[in-house]
Amino acid sequence: MDAQELRSLQAPLKEQYSEDPDSAVITLEASGKIGEGVTCKLETGGKLREAGLHPATGGDGLSLCSGDMLLEALVACAGVTLNAVATAIEVDLRDATISAEGDLDFRGTLGVSKDAPVGFKNIRLTFDLDTDASQEQLDTLIKLTERYCVVFQSISRTPEMTVSY
Repeated sequence: MDAQELRSLQAPLKEQYSEDPDSAVITLEASGKIGEGVTCKLETGGKLREAGLHPATGGDGLSLCSGDMLLEALVACAGVTLNAVATAIEVDLRDATISAEGDLDFRGTLGVSKDAPVGFKNIRLTFDLDTDASQEQLDTLIKLTERYCVVFQSISRTPEMTVSY
C-alpha cells in the first residue's frame, strides 16, 4: 500500500467522522469466562486464548500472562500505527522490529508489600528500524506513532475506568 491508497481508504471515513462525530465513537469489547485452576478463557478474533497466573505468582507457565498480553497489544498497535504513519508520510521502511519491556514488582500483586505498586512500574517501547530516512523524518515518524497509537495513549494517559457487578 502506498500513501495515496491509504489516503483513499481513509478519506471517506475522515469525512464521515467530521460530519457526524458520533459515528466515530465505537465500543470495542472483550470477554472471558473463568476456567479450570486459576485461568480465564478469552475469545479474541474467533480464537480462544487462556490467561493464567504468571510463574512469579504461582502459575505453571502454560497459560498466557495478562501482563504479557498488555505488552503484546502495545507492540501490535504500535507496529500497525508505525506502518500506517510511515506509509502516510512516505517513509520507506525496509524492516522494523517493535518490542516492549515492562517491569513488575510481584510483591504488590501478591500483597507482600503495601509499598510495592500493583502493575507495571516502567514500560519501554523500542523501534528497531531499517530505513534510509533522515533524522527529522524518523523524529516525525515516532512522534506521530506515539500520538496515534491507541494502546500507547490509553496506557500513558490512564482512561477513566468503572467496575460493575
